[in-house]
Amino acid sequence: MNMKAVLLAGGLGTRISEETHIRPKPMVEVGGKPILWHIMKLYSFYGINNFIICCGYKGYMIKEYFANFRYHINNIRVDLRNEEVLIMGRNQEEWVIELIDTGEMTNTGGRIKRIKDYVGQDFCLTYGDGLSNVNISQLISHHKASRKMVTLTSVKPPGRFGRLSYERGNVVGFSEKEVKEGERINGGFFVLQKDVIDHIEGDDTVWEGYPLEKLADIGQICEYRHDGFWQPMDTLREKILLEQLWGSGNAPWKLWK
Repeated sequence: MNMKAVLLAGGLGTRISEETHIRPKPMVEVGGKPILWHIMKLYSFYGINNFIICCGYKGYMIKEYFANFRYHINNIRVDLRNEEVLIMGRNQEEWVIELIDTGEMTNTGGRIKRIKDYVGQDFCLTYGDGLSNVNISQLISHHKASRKMVTLTSVKPPGRFGRLSYERGNVVGFSEKEVKEGERINGGFFVLQKDVIDHIEGDDTVWEGYPLEKLADIGQICEYRHDGFWQPMDTLREKILLEQLWGSGNAPWKLWK
């Protein structure tokens, strides 16, 4: 599949500062691999192997990880006498990754605007800190059939999040309050038309604010419902939960072999 997936990976992650004071949030590990790797494996399972990673806070650590990816995931033999490094394995991914510095303090909308020249007419978008078993192929098909500018994945919330209002399959509003029984929230897996970027003003724009609210007002957001697994990693408690699920050998988001 030629479509690219854009991953927002530049935030400070202040709510999980126990980890993010030394690394960017998407590099916090679950099962010995960065959560960013887990998200990319999900997309790759559905045939998307082209990624744009929007770097910011400590972005050099993300660049280093992928620049030396073969060394991170394989055993190596280092011969200091002959100055040779031999990779002892063939573990590799078929990924093409563009790592773009989108500014350390840039907001989510601003990061999307900064990668406009790197995306095609339609592209996937998600955050670098949440795991799900959402069916990416169905999400993209739903987007194409809707002909809307944005397709947003709605999920059942595990706690307190921003509430979505929707009507006839379209998202029509947002509000920040306690989610009630039966209500749904933004799960952070999007498919966007490139023209959406024109609704983002600049670096200070929050994607979840004015752009989405405006697009909802004009009826350009389609809802894709996902009732399966979805879990963000905003706190240390949630990281521990994800670690426990991975350690059980039955992590719901692990669709690959």
